[in-house]
Amino acid sequence: MSGNFADEKERLLKIILERSFKLGDYTLSSGRKSDYYIDCRTTTLHPEGAFLCGRLLLERALEWAPQSVGGLTLGADPVVAAIIAESFRQGVPLRGFLVRKEEKSHGRGRRIEGCIEKGDNAVIVEDVITTGGSALQAVDAARHEGAKVSAVLAIVDREEGGEEAIKKEGLEVSSLFGASGLKKSAG
Repeated sequence: MSGNFADEKERLLKIILERSFKLGDYTLSSGRKSDYYIDCRTTTLHPEGAFLCGRLLLERALEWAPQSVGGLTLGADPVVAAIIAESFRQGVPLRGFLVRKEEKSHGRGRRIEGCIEKGDNAVIVEDVITTGGSALQAVDAARHEGAKVSAVLAIVDREEGGEEAIKKEGLEVSSLFGASGLKKSAG
């Protein structure tokens, strides 16, 4: 598949609306009520969805000239894999890493798995930003490993304060889609 950014973003939007975005009355894990539900894993683990996420997010990530991309497991796992595979295909290979929610209590006791190196310029990736908490956990872990974090990228921003929380930490934030746009497209 080839195409330009706008065409590929439009195709990804259709996949998200078909597979990942549902209007209705939902109770979220926080206990809060929402008039929609989004689970990007049904897009990021879909062949075309993964491909498009990798292409679109890599294009954005390259604005910060990173050496590595990573994020908090589980939502970031397929996103990181898609970006690093596409980066290799395009001849600008980036390393990937995944951040555990807690350090392992066995083995080497690492919180980060993968290929982050001290001194890396890193970009953190998310499937969905809500409060920004997951992204900020990944930022802290990457900084602890000696990386400089430039930005946080996401497929979807729920527009519930996460972008602002991340920006307060001096980071840039970029999302492919906002929840309000998804709701408008789905309605």
